Amino acid sequence: MTRPLLAPACPGWRSDLPSPYCPPEGPLILGDDDPTHLDDIYLEISRKSIRKRGVLVWFAIVLTYLVIESLWDFLPDLFADVETFLMLTATSAVCTWICAVLYRIDISPPREEPIRFNRARQRIYAYNFVFRWWNPFERWGVVTVSYDWSQVRAETWMTRGATAQGGIIITWGVVLSIVEPGTNRVIDRFPLNTMGTDEFGWAYVRAYMQQGPSAVPPPGPPREHDGVPWYNLALRLAPEVQWPTDMDLESRTAP
Repeated sequence: MTRPLLAPACPGWRSDLPSPYCPPEGPLILGDDDPTHLDDIYLEISRKSIRKRGVLVWFAIVLTYLVIESLWDFLPDLFADVETFLMLTATSAVCTWICAVLYRIDISPPREEPIRFNRARQRIYAYNFVFRWWNPFERWGVVTVSYDWSQVRAETWMTRGATAQGGIIITWGVVLSIVEPGTNRVIDRFPLNTMGTDEFGWAYVRAYMQQGPSAVPPPGPPREHDGVPWYNLALRLAPEVQWPTDMDLESRTAP
């Protein structure tokens, strides 16, 4: 049985992908994560924490309305006895937590979470959204990081979960793992893609970093960066991508 090369392995580890300097093999495709920029200096790929947004925020609003309406109906009996008071208080706390989680998961992530592969500098720059879904009352935010290309490794992962109806939900993806120079000890991790092209996306990135833009299929028609449909409330409320000024300049230029 094949064992993980990195320590620790990513959650749901399935396989280790070739190193950044291995020649790419197989189709070079990114699927839905089409490049938003591609030239001799850098490649930018748009990632998203949630593929489909705009539903949870409305569910949270409707649920909040129903909870408030129900509490208003029970308000005369709130202090009738200790048992009623504790039951309504606990119910209100749970519903408030659920509404907050749904609302923040839908609107808090930035519209995109780009990752830049700078071929001229041989570095990567990632715009990562960091959060803990079970605590919607703490500060969630973006962490930008930069690492040398030689530190990057890639792993595939897969998880299985059961639905309330007894079905099975399978999710998969590729995670980029950053190792301490000269070791296999992981110091950071962030996704390359989720429910996407798996190892073919990693091959695309390697082909670009090794051989340049001529080695990869050209991106599709240009689209508006951070474009937001008028009807999607979650994306309209979500923060726009805003790189730190120094990192933005460095990641888009040659040394």
